[in-house]
Amino acid sequence: MALASEFAIEPPYNEKFKSSRAKEVIAKVLKKRLTGAVYHTDNTSSWAKEIADDIKQSLKEEGWTRYKYAVQVFIGEQRGEGIRLGCRGFWDQRTDNFAHETFQNESLFCVAAAFGVYVY
Repeated sequence: MALASEFAIEPPYNEKFKSSRAKEVIAKVLKKRLTGAVYHTDNTSSWAKEIADDIKQSLKEEGWTRYKYAVQVFIGEQRGEGIRLGCRGFWDQRTDNFAHETFQNESLFCVAAAFGVYVY
């Protein structure tokens, strides 16, 4: 029985989550959704959820099979203050990866991070 040879423990190179391409996808979604947007507290929660969903859907369309995606989106008011964001996780360096991108205008800033985790 040749089950071991049929079970993929690593995706082929052309099907791996590529952080450079994911970064482009995130930037495109942020630009489309936030260009001209004005910060208002009442909108940011729904915007963050919608943007995260858009990013996740766009990543799925890239064709990286057997990947699960986690997307975080932070939106804040542009007031000249700094922000530090961090993340920790446990994953396989050979197959899993992440990408992040920022967007800012006169009114708001947004940081989005996407994590691609290969499902064995």
